[in-house]
Amino acid sequence: MRRIDLTRAELASSETARRINRDIVLELVRARQPISRADLARYSGLQRSTVSQIIEQLIEERWIREGAVAKLPRGRRPTMLLLNDDLVVLAADLHPRQVTVAVIDLNGRLLSHAELPLSHDPQKAATSIQECMRRMRTLHAGKSFKGVGISLPGRVDDQTHKLIFAPNLNWPDFDLRLALEKALRMPVEMENAANACLTSELWFGRMEGVQNAVLITVSEGIGGGILANGQLVTGQQGMAGEFGHIPLDPRGPKCGCRQHGCWETFASCKAALRYYQESSQAARSITYHELLALAEEENPHAVAALTEQARQIGRGLRLVTASLAPELVLIAGEVTSAWNRVAPIMRTELESQVLGGVIPRIQPTYDSEVARLRGAAAMLLQRQAAGSNSSEKREKRPRAHSAKTK
Repeated sequence: MRRIDLTRAELASSETARRINRDIVLELVRARQPISRADLARYSGLQRSTVSQIIEQLIEERWIREGAVAKLPRGRRPTMLLLNDDLVVLAADLHPRQVTVAVIDLNGRLLSHAELPLSHDPQKAATSIQECMRRMRTLHAGKSFKGVGISLPGRVDDQTHKLIFAPNLNWPDFDLRLALEKALRMPVEMENAANACLTSELWFGRMEGVQNAVLITVSEGIGGGILANGQLVTGQQGMAGEFGHIPLDPRGPKCGCRQHGCWETFASCKAALRYYQESSQAARSITYHELLALAEEENPHAVAALTEQARQIGRGLRLVTASLAPELVLIAGEVTSAWNRVAPIMRTELESQVLGGVIPRIQPTYDSEVARLRGAAAMLLQRQAAGSNSSEKREKRPRAHSAKTK
């Protein structure tokens, strides 16, 4: 008998059934659009009358729209249904030195984006972000904006919605969510970049049938998102997945978390730049994009730096796979631009000391360059979709869609 936690159990009321059915129909439209009402009934197993009621609700809420009338050889010609691409989200992806702001539609398409320098003063940063978002709303005046999704290099408390751990951002205590909500008069949701990317993969990516996965973001630091038994795992105060701050060598470089030798001090993009600087004795500092370009030109110092970074990523993945046993490991970040070079090194390092069982697949995220932005949008859309039923309290954390289609 499966143990049930009675403090969290939700009785299977008619309201629960309606919500689950609504989620299934919306997921089927997203995955199989354009699709008819009859096909929705067939794929979902629901009665046609139930499907029609749900469709009318989703159209009223503007999640979906009616498209063209299908041409069939005989019988009644059905009206096809699609996600409403006039419904869009403002998304922002924060890094320690810059922020990218974008407008993204329900299908994950970037309609416009802009990059801004990010101030060390969070109030100035918030002002810069909101001004850019106002300009984008004006630019897309014909669209309906659902809200704002923020991807952050840190952890967000699921109760207070405040950033509570972001050593690379190094901001003082500041309520970014409240500041943006007041300025933009729109709902704002914030999430750790790795969790956001994992949500994006569940919405827009290629995770059909995957129940256990880990997503690792490789940028200025190392972050992690966890999917276990089909559910996103966030842990107490959203802190689950901070693999980047597990020490690999206490004699290693000092980390932003004030410890020494954390995984991210060896495997991050900052670490790769350090490897290059130490071996080449270059007169000036370079960016990670420049490092990738030099490696493409077979610069020996750049190639060696990326090789060592890939080896250290694989080294840390041993800890991840030993503790969580995922079937899939996804890598997000600029390092995926050199995937053909770094992936074999990661796999070899991981395979060299795997504990046993099946070795997980290692893949780059879908459209990795914009994964964090898409993740911010997907996270906002998922929470808004879950909270659209007025009789329910809005969910505070993202959850994996269970209505996966074959």
